[in-house]
Amino acid sequence: MNMNVISQNPASKIRTPAESALLDAFAVRVGDLPGDTEVLSARDNALEALKINGLPSRRVESWHYTDMRTLLRSVAPFDANVTHKAVAPLIDGSAVLTVANGIAQKSVQIEGVRVEAIRDILGQGIAAHTLKIRGDDDTIGQINAAYASDGWGLSIADGTELEQAIELQNLQPSGQSHVRFPAKIGSNVKATIIERQIGGEAETFATSVGHVTIADNSEIVWVIVREHTDLSTQLSQINVTIGENSKLILFVMNAGGKLVRQEVNVDVEGEGSDFQLRTLNLLGGETVTDVTMNVGHLVENTTSTEVVRNVVTDRARGIFQGMIRVAQIAQKTDAKMACNTLLLSDDAEFSAKPELEIFADDVACGHGATVREIEKDHLFYLMARGVPENAARGLLVKAFIAEVIEELENEVLVEKLEDILQGWLEKHA
Repeated sequence: MNMNVISQNPASKIRTPAESALLDAFAVRVGDLPGDTEVLSARDNALEALKINGLPSRRVESWHYTDMRTLLRSVAPFDANVTHKAVAPLIDGSAVLTVANGIAQKSVQIEGVRVEAIRDILGQGIAAHTLKIRGDDDTIGQINAAYASDGWGLSIADGTELEQAIELQNLQPSGQSHVRFPAKIGSNVKATIIERQIGGEAETFATSVGHVTIADNSEIVWVIVREHTDLSTQLSQINVTIGENSKLILFVMNAGGKLVRQEVNVDVEGEGSDFQLRTLNLLGGETVTDVTMNVGHLVENTTSTEVVRNVVTDRARGIFQGMIRVAQIAQKTDAKMACNTLLLSDDAEFSAKPELEIFADDVACGHGATVREIEKDHLFYLMARGVPENAARGLLVKAFIAEVIEELENEVLVEKLEDILQGWLEKHA
């Protein structure tokens, strides 16, 4: 196997096959990517950062539990000939905006919402600044900025109350793609946005990055549902700023994927604002799923609550890294974080690293993490009443995580998410 030395890397690392594939493809792909010279410069900067830093290993603190140099053994190639099948929305009547194989499909009209394909935005050069990366350890941002080909940008006007949900579909049946979903949400807006990351039955490698700004006095529900197979690698990042007296409920459901990392970066910038994260990780097979979260409370009188529930079976491995930062001026912050894990096999693993970094002195902050197995007494109770063991285990798992789904007020959405949960249980529990 031919291995090239990265001379720019101060550690003089040897490129892995995955690193070589990611770096070498740029010369071939760049001519097909949208953007003017400013965008191209941003892409070059991102690629150079990836070239210098390489894929992160355990030595990089933010990737300590997800050693990409070891885990990412290959990268599915780009394939312009990939075909896809239409996917029905989770909620009937939703406005569906689809990206398939990295290309935005037909647009739809939504009252009060401006919808633009990212290819067009980058082609105008007006979004080059969004391709900047967060730092040396921002591997997802580096790969996505270098190769982002399309996606959907949303601008929701002040005072808009959407009766229908907006569903952003990222379909990747096979091959490789890199998409973006930025959203600028005005003041006094009420909206539900569903982001679906869906893979196929072949090997895939995909990244997705979203930049979301929420102005004052808005209420937003943003749902991310990941439905990939055990052949898929999916790296996603959502970056959010929240304005005054606004509320964001971010619901993340991971129900598949060979290697998954979901990064959540939130800055609570307006007084009276509230951020709520609800995450369900359903992990089976020999998969690895990593949810890494950073929440910054930057002003007074803000709240946040993060609840992460994990069900892990077979030889799967899960990770949750959660950091809550409270600035010195952010007095009266109320922030709580909990990570609870249910292990269904002796070979399953879950690593939890909740952290608080507090510089204010008048706050109410706390975190906790638990790991446990199914209670044998509970299992015996159900089986003694004629419930088969697999069904009994499924009921107990549902009881562990269903309350998180049921917090969502949309009954149809709750039902659809429970269907996904039931399908996973039938396969793994």
